Amino acid sequence: MTYVVTDNCIRCKYTDCVEVCPVDCFYEGENMLVIHPDECIDCGVCEPECPAEAIKPDTEPGLESWIKLNGDYAKSWPNITVRRDPPEDAKEFDGKPNKLAEFFSPEPGQGD
Repeated sequence: MTYVVTDNCIRCKYTDCVEVCPVDCFYEGENMLVIHPDECIDCGVCEPECPAEAIKPDTEPGLESWIKLNGDYAKSWPNITVRRDPPEDAKEFDGKPNKLAEFFSPEPGQGD
């Protein structure tokens, strides 16, 4: 089992989770984070740290596409281990539906 970042991270991109990760398995895109499935050790400390509740265990039903997205982008986006301030409009996007189709950016973030 591993953890996976889901659609509510898009345009929220809180980075509280990266500070607590003992294996530094978060990778940063332009407007969301992903977890590298081969690096995650299933410790679960990141899940309660996410204000947007966007981190889920990969055993939850319906996450297959998110597991793939996390694995794919973790290979090309830069690693992030340091917490930064979220986007100014993060609260406006928390809970918005259909964020993947409307707002997802495949571009990498800045990383550490």
